[in-house]
Amino acid sequence: MIDSWVAIIITVVTATFFLVTGVLGVRRRIKGIEDFLVARNSAGLTVSTATLVASVIGAWVLLSPAETGTWAGLVALIGYGIGQAAPLLAFVFVGPRIRLMMPAGHSLTEYVWHRYGRVMYGFSLVVMIFYMFVFMSAELTGISQAVRLLGDIPLWLTAMIVGILTVAYTAYGGIRASIFTDTIQFSFILPLLVISFIAAVMALGGFGPALAPVREEASQLLSFTHKPGIEFGFTLIIAVFAANMFHQGFWQRVYTSKDDHSLRRGFGIAGIIVIPVILLSGLLGVMAVGHGVVTDPSVALFSLVSTAMPMWAILVVLILALVLVMSSLDTLLNGIASIITSDLARFKPNLGGMQLIQSSRFITIVLIVPAILIASQGTSVLYLFLIADLVCSAAVFPVLWGLYSSRFNGSGALVSSLSGLIGG
Repeated sequence: MIDSWVAIIITVVTATFFLVTGVLGVRRRIKGIEDFLVARNSAGLTVSTATLVASVIGAWVLLSPAETGTWAGLVALIGYGIGQAAPLLAFVFVGPRIRLMMPAGHSLTEYVWHRYGRVMYGFSLVVMIFYMFVFMSAELTGISQAVRLLGDIPLWLTAMIVGILTVAYTAYGGIRASIFTDTIQFSFILPLLVISFIAAVMALGGFGPALAPVREEASQLLSFTHKPGIEFGFTLIIAVFAANMFHQGFWQRVYTSKDDHSLRRGFGIAGIIVIPVILLSGLLGVMAVGHGVVTDPSVALFSLVSTAMPMWAILVVLILALVLVMSSLDTLLNGIASIITSDLARFKPNLGGMQLIQSSRFITIVLIVPAILIASQGTSVLYLFLIADLVCSAAVFPVLWGLYSSRFNGSGALVSSLSGLIGG
């Protein structure tokens, strides 16, 4: 375990680094509300890929896959990877379609408003905000649990430090600040993750010895015929796909992409990258079971890290977790604010650009308060996600089917969504 003051200093320094980077990176570059909400047609292939990977891979990747690995095993992790890749790959097709139909759009809710009417719009708006808020709360919960385990820091303190400093640059620079910091965070994430995995395996004596206790004590976790793992794997494919189709950060980046080529390639490459990332993290959860260090499955990876890895590796994992949470948290904060702000512009057309920017900044700041309060409770991150996934699963097909069927109307979409939600 790290000394608590060292953990606090690392948390503050890492978060402050991205605060300063985000503010300086977009200084004098916000030229209007469009720049603040979508930065339309500004990101080429490299930036598109970096911001998508950094946005989708949050601190949850060190928590939920490892928790899944502790009981559902390898086959469920494969399902988790496919489920996380599926929405990104779906945007390869859906993204150009929505850009063609609504070239000046900002969000999914705008499409629903024009395609299905006010009632279905209201339902979709609630689903999107609910999902993204749960995602945001889960991210803060995850990093708070991780830092408490590694450095014995109270949940509320970590959530407050990370939340406030992330809000500071997100409220200042909007999506441009989020994208700019994403490109830097992306350069940290993959190397630090690989280093962490290798360090954990080496600390356990190598890959074979690391898995040997699992084969002896919980061989079902490595089996491709493990029935609970197969069932949960299929559940995750459906749930994760459905939920991420309501992720406003992805819809923003559809319009941020420079052209359809950058959009397709960026989403496609990001979809491929997330699969091995989830497998690496999940395998550490499986190894933690074999070595008997799992007391709380929701932080299985960090239990393994704190008991088996050398101090330098623990510090690497802590920094990785902080980078991950900020890379996704800024996207979520800006995403929710952009939905509300773009709709506000439609309902109150007399508001000027600066007024809308100020409104978006206010919304961003307000959102973090209840998220910090929820994070201080320490709920399971996987459980939080599954609640949101259920709601999204009910609505995803009715909402998207309208892109391809002219005969499907708003009443049908609403009845379908509500029926699915009640049934679920």
